[in-house]
Amino acid sequence: MPQANLKLVSSVRCFEGEQRRYEHVSETLNCTMRFSIYLPPQALRKDRVAAVLWLSGLTCNDENFSSKAGAQRVAAQLGLALIIPDTSPRGEEVADDDAYDFGQGAGFYVNATEEPWARHYQMYDYITKELLDVVTDALPLNGRISISGHSMGGHGALVMALRETDRFASVSAFAPIAHPTECPWGHKAFGGYLGSDRDLWREYDAVELIRSGKKCPPLLVDQGGADNFLAEQLNFSTLRATVQEHHLVAHLRLQEGYDHSYYFIASFIEEHLNFHKTYLKS
Repeated sequence: MPQANLKLVSSVRCFEGEQRRYEHVSETLNCTMRFSIYLPPQALRKDRVAAVLWLSGLTCNDENFSSKAGAQRVAAQLGLALIIPDTSPRGEEVADDDAYDFGQGAGFYVNATEEPWARHYQMYDYITKELLDVVTDALPLNGRISISGHSMGGHGALVMALRETDRFASVSAFAPIAHPTECPWGHKAFGGYLGSDRDLWREYDAVELIRSGKKCPPLLVDQGGADNFLAEQLNFSTLRATVQEHHLVAHLRLQEGYDHSYYFIASFIEEHLNFHKTYLKS
């Protein structure tokens, strides 16, 4: 993908690095997309750096994590770039829904097969193929990438790490939708984007992928004990049991008193970035 496809929308100084926002025309999503990226000071000196790809949750765009998580200070210290895509295709021509948990802002990181969603909602391929190629070609990255995310984005991070086994050095998640084939959010999204084929649903379900024998890079998951979505939507206990049963290299932690918000993410993001740094420098 040529560098000329990228248009710099904004750039601000942050911990001697730069928090940037770019715009580009996505051939995969058939629309114009924006993404954010934090470049640490090492990258501004033209050193090629490793990166953590962050996938955000329902209703978010590419700016929520950069403005709320407080990750740039740690990323600057560790010399890590932070790649932050949007959560869905955007634009007047893109199909949408009135609900917060479907349509724009709720792409669920799948490749939709059903109309009217299939033309634009190819988020899995956009993230794993197009976007990573765009940023690696255009910006001072060294190709070493780990992946992380929150809620719907935690689901996306787990699925991508399990399916793209050679792409990511490590994976972490905050309150991921771990077993979407068995929760209301997943039923709605998968039924709408993927239709009635439950075999296809299972290709985007972390628990089912682990059960099928998929291997995972080193994994860290934090789940808040006071999360109001824990009981109905997230299936943390099922993920933990499945990881243990299949003997994956993983740390799954229930953090008592924490909810589903960015306060939770901000509390533990330093540990997650240090976790990824360990494997990105290996």
